[in-house]
Amino acid sequence: MSEVPEYVLPLVVRIERAAPPARTDALETSARAVLTLLGDERARGDGEWAELVRGWEDARIRKVVRRARGAEWRRAEALPGITVTGKTAEVRVFPPVPLDGWPKDLARLQVSGTELDDPEPPRPAGPGTPVLWLNPELTMSAGKTMAQTGHGAQLAWWALPEEARTTWRAAGYPLSVRTAPKTDWPRLTASGLPVVRDAGFTEIAPGSCTVVADHPALR
Repeated sequence: MSEVPEYVLPLVVRIERAAPPARTDALETSARAVLTLLGDERARGDGEWAELVRGWEDARIRKVVRRARGAEWRRAEALPGITVTGKTAEVRVFPPVPLDGWPKDLARLQVSGTELDDPEPPRPAGPGTPVLWLNPELTMSAGKTMAQTGHGAQLAWWALPEEARTTWRAAGYPLSVRTAPKTDWPRLTASGLPVVRDAGFTEIAPGSCTVVADHPALR
């Protein structure tokens, strides 16, 4: 009896040496990239990516973020996928691939040690904006955190009724990523909102709560 293949969702962030994106913008853009793929016609129903997405969603919804610049980025853009742009960040999301079957132009990209900074502290999220709250007690690389915000966005998407999904999609998936105040984190994790508990493959302990997805329609 053959084993069901394990799939992973590839995300590639563009990081040019002379102009790297701001960290928070990259975190928000990666989350919107995941939502953009989930809401795309190709990923639903009988779409060309739908079977791959279902196979991936039936398992661990694992995401891997790699970085690219220059010719690497141009090769990544030539592969089927969707590029989502923030204020300073560009993230390309691809349909799921088998864990051991990455396209060579993605497999050769670096995955570890992606570090980014915010030139200034992010402003408070606007009223009514969905917020992905990060665990203030955890330290993760930018690449790892981008995967976590993608998880949080996906859990929020799954929890929303169809009408709220449609509204969010039509608005372009507005959202903010912020680090939760330490005093608020226990309340957030106990609030009933979607919580990301990481599998612990890299950087942090298995079962760590990394993100709480706070969408107004889920309160």
